[in-house]
Amino acid sequence: MTIAEVSKKYGISADTLRYYERIGLIPPVPRTKSGIRDYDANACGWVELMKCMRAAGVQIEALVEYVALFQEGDSTADARKAILIEQRDSLVARMEEMQRSLARLDDKIARYEQGLMTKEKLLRREDH
Repeated sequence: MTIAEVSKKYGISADTLRYYERIGLIPPVPRTKSGIRDYDANACGWVELMKCMRAAGVQIEALVEYVALFQEGDSTADARKAILIEQRDSLVARMEEMQRSLARLDDKIARYEQGLMTKEKLLRREDH
Protein backbone atom coordinates (compact mmCIF):
# COMPACT_ATOMS: atom_id res chain seq x y z
CA MET A 1 0.00 0.00 0.00
CA THR A 2 1.15 3.51 -0.65
CA ILE A 3 1.46 6.05 2.13
CA ALA A 4 -1.69 7.76 0.81
CA GLU A 5 -3.65 4.51 1.03
CA VAL A 6 -2.41 3.79 4.55
CA SER A 7 -3.16 7.37 5.56
CA LYS A 8 -6.74 7.03 4.35
CA LYS A 9 -7.24 3.54 5.80
CA TYR A 10 -6.10 4.46 9.32
CA GLY A 11 -7.06 8.13 9.40
CA ILE A 12 -3.48 9.25 10.02
CA SER A 13 -1.85 11.93 7.90
CA ALA A 14 1.06 11.00 5.64
CA ASP A 15 3.21 13.49 7.56
CA THR A 16 2.39 11.71 10.81
CA LEU A 17 3.24 8.33 9.26
CA ARG A 18 6.59 9.67 8.07
CA TYR A 19 7.21 11.16 11.53
CA TYR A 20 6.35 7.87 13.26
CA GLU A 21 8.85 6.06 11.04
CA ARG A 22 11.53 8.74 11.47
CA ILE A 23 11.43 8.63 15.28
CA GLY A 24 11.22 4.85 15.44
CA LEU A 25 7.59 4.59 16.51
CA ILE A 26 7.12 2.13 13.67
CA PRO A 27 9.94 0.06 12.16
CA PRO A 28 11.31 1.14 8.78
CA VAL A 29 8.70 0.62 6.08
CA PRO A 30 9.74 -1.45 3.04
CA ARG A 31 10.33 0.57 -0.10
CA THR A 32 9.99 -0.07 -3.80
CA LYS A 33 13.05 -0.03 -6.05
CA SER A 34 12.35 3.64 -6.70
CA GLY A 35 12.36 4.40 -2.95
CA ILE A 36 8.61 4.83 -2.45
CA ARG A 37 7.21 3.45 0.80
CA ASP A 38 5.32 0.21 0.22
CA TYR A 39 3.39 -0.68 3.38
CA ASP A 40 3.02 -4.45 3.70
CA ALA A 41 0.82 -6.30 6.22
CA ASN A 42 3.56 -6.12 8.87
CA ALA A 43 4.03 -2.35 8.48
CA CYS A 44 0.25 -1.84 8.55
CA GLY A 45 0.08 -3.91 11.72
CA TRP A 46 2.56 -1.55 13.37
CA VAL A 47 0.59 1.49 12.19
CA GLU A 48 -2.61 0.01 13.60
CA LEU A 49 -0.93 -0.84 16.91
CA MET A 50 0.52 2.65 17.28
CA LYS A 51 -2.80 4.28 16.43
CA CYS A 52 -4.47 2.20 19.13
CA MET A 53 -1.74 2.90 21.69
CA ARG A 54 -1.72 6.64 21.00
CA ALA A 55 -5.53 6.75 21.23
CA ALA A 56 -5.15 5.12 24.65
CA GLY A 57 -2.78 7.91 25.66
CA VAL A 58 0.38 5.82 25.70
CA GLN A 59 3.39 8.12 25.62
CA ILE A 60 5.46 8.26 22.42
CA GLU A 61 8.67 7.74 24.38
CA ALA A 62 7.39 4.45 25.83
CA LEU A 63 6.32 3.28 22.38
CA VAL A 64 9.65 4.19 20.78
CA GLU A 65 11.40 2.21 23.52
CA TYR A 66 9.02 -0.70 22.97
CA VAL A 67 9.72 -0.79 19.20
CA ALA A 68 13.48 -0.56 19.77
CA LEU A 69 13.34 -3.45 22.21
CA PHE A 70 11.16 -5.45 19.82
CA GLN A 71 13.75 -5.03 17.10
CA GLU A 72 16.45 -6.37 19.45
CA GLY A 73 14.68 -9.70 19.59
CA ASP A 74 13.18 -12.20 21.98
CA SER A 75 15.67 -11.49 24.76
CA THR A 76 13.80 -8.23 25.45
CA ALA A 77 10.38 -9.83 25.95
CA ASP A 78 10.33 -9.16 29.71
CA ALA A 79 11.30 -5.51 29.23
CA ARG A 80 8.61 -5.06 26.58
CA LYS A 81 6.02 -6.68 28.81
CA ALA A 82 7.05 -4.36 31.65
CA ILE A 83 6.51 -1.31 29.42
CA LEU A 84 3.05 -2.55 28.45
CA ILE A 85 2.11 -3.25 32.09
CA GLU A 86 3.29 0.20 33.16
CA GLN A 87 1.32 1.86 30.37
CA ARG A 88 -1.75 -0.25 31.17
CA ASP A 89 -1.57 0.78 34.83
CA SER A 90 -1.35 4.41 33.77
CA LEU A 91 -4.35 4.00 31.47
CA VAL A 92 -6.40 2.35 34.23
CA ALA A 93 -5.58 5.25 36.57
CA ARG A 94 -6.65 7.79 33.92
CA MET A 95 -9.86 5.86 33.28
CA GLU A 96 -10.65 5.82 37.01
CA GLU A 97 -10.08 9.57 37.17
CA MET A 98 -12.32 10.04 34.13
CA GLN A 99 -15.03 7.91 35.79
CA ARG A 100 -14.87 10.13 38.88
CA SER A 101 -15.11 13.21 36.68
CA LEU A 102 -18.06 11.73 34.79
CA ALA A 103 -19.88 10.94 38.04
CA ARG A 104 -19.31 14.50 39.23
CA LEU A 105 -20.66 15.92 35.96
CA ASP A 106 -23.69 13.62 36.11
CA ASP A 107 -24.36 14.81 39.66
CA LYS A 108 -24.11 18.47 38.63
CA ILE A 109 -26.43 17.90 35.66
CA ALA A 110 -28.95 16.12 37.90
CA ARG A 111 -28.90 19.08 40.29
CA TYR A 112 -29.63 21.47 37.43
CA GLU A 113 -32.46 19.25 36.21
CA GLN A 114 -33.94 19.06 39.72
CA GLY A 115 -33.70 22.83 40.00
CA LEU A 116 -35.45 23.32 36.67
CA MET A 117 -38.19 20.90 37.66
CA THR A 118 -38.71 22.81 40.91
CA LYS A 119 -38.96 26.11 39.00
CA GLU A 120 -41.44 24.59 36.54
CA LYS A 121 -43.63 23.37 39.41
CA LEU A 122 -43.60 26.85 40.94
CA LEU A 123 -44.53 28.41 37.59
CA ARG A 124 -47.45 25.98 37.18
CA ARG A 125 -48.73 26.87 40.64
CA GLU A 126 -48.60 30.55 39.81
CA ASP A 127 -50.66 29.98 36.63
CA HIS A 128 -53.54 28.51 38.58
